[in-house]
Amino acid sequence: MRGNFLTMDFPTKIYTVLKQPDRGYLAQDDFRSILRELLATHPGLEFLQSTPEFQERYAETVTYRIFYHINRLGTGHLTLRELKRGNLTAALQHVDEEEDINKVLRYFSYEHFYVIYCKFWELDTDHDFFIDKENLIRYGNHALTYRIVDRIFSQLPRKFTSKVEGKMGYEDFVYFILSEEDKSSETGLEYWFKCIDLDGNGVLTSNEMQFFYEEQLHRMECMAQEPVLFEDILCQMFDMIRAENDGYITLHDMRNSKLSGNVFNILFNLNKFISFESRDPFLIRQERENPTLTEWDRFAHREYIRLSMEEDGEDASNGSADIWDESFEAPF
Repeated sequence: MRGNFLTMDFPTKIYTVLKQPDRGYLAQDDFRSILRELLATHPGLEFLQSTPEFQERYAETVTYRIFYHINRLGTGHLTLRELKRGNLTAALQHVDEEEDINKVLRYFSYEHFYVIYCKFWELDTDHDFFIDKENLIRYGNHALTYRIVDRIFSQLPRKFTSKVEGKMGYEDFVYFILSEEDKSSETGLEYWFKCIDLDGNGVLTSNEMQFFYEEQLHRMECMAQEPVLFEDILCQMFDMIRAENDGYITLHDMRNSKLSGNVFNILFNLNKFISFESRDPFLIRQERENPTLTEWDRFAHREYIRLSMEEDGEDASNGSADIWDESFEAPF
């Protein structure tokens, strides 16, 4: 195979160079060499050279993001077929041509890494590099229900790689945040569908949806919000999805709807549900102006600005070190 290298297409060349000779797939550690080279030579990452800890975290995060989107079976074994079907080779070419790493939104943006890592660090209060249920329930200003957090920690939507009972590791968190902030992505859809599909039979019934919505209803009442009865919201969800069957929703139905992410928000993310009900005209206009941006891209951009402003505010108010200095105490 290596003898025909010059005649190979770009994905096959990447696969051949990175793959271990005794494997028929790419594993996460196969990407270390390419990321080490990128960190050493890319002008947009030059400022990280004095902090090897963050170089390591950046490389890990990029790798997790690649596997999240391209390794669709979630095996940790990236095949040549998956590589050819994915957009990694286009992203690598973009990195090669673009000096501003933050313009490479697929996988390599430093700003995206910064947002993911800061979010993890905020939740990991004891900085042991693990997150438990009580940590995760604080995500997004307590946006999620206890019932959905229980489902995440049941590991039925995805088995944790942390190997610690009742704890989510950094890789697991990356998988969660990418799914949470872009529920309509292929992987995000499957992740949340498995969460709601309590009996694992491949369809979402009204009983399953009601189980999750009950907690949302209770939270609305506690917050003195005008409660929306389940019967009304059920009709709304079926209208959004335009399911082929009146009695249940399939993953196929979800994939065919542009509003599938909103259905999940209705069921377990109160902040996003309320935001959807009172749609911000500015956000709608923003989406129309940038249709190529994903939900994740928009979220990461907003959060990066917010985190940067917070950091600047802290520096100005008390001369404190920035967030990365605090992170040097992290156990890695």
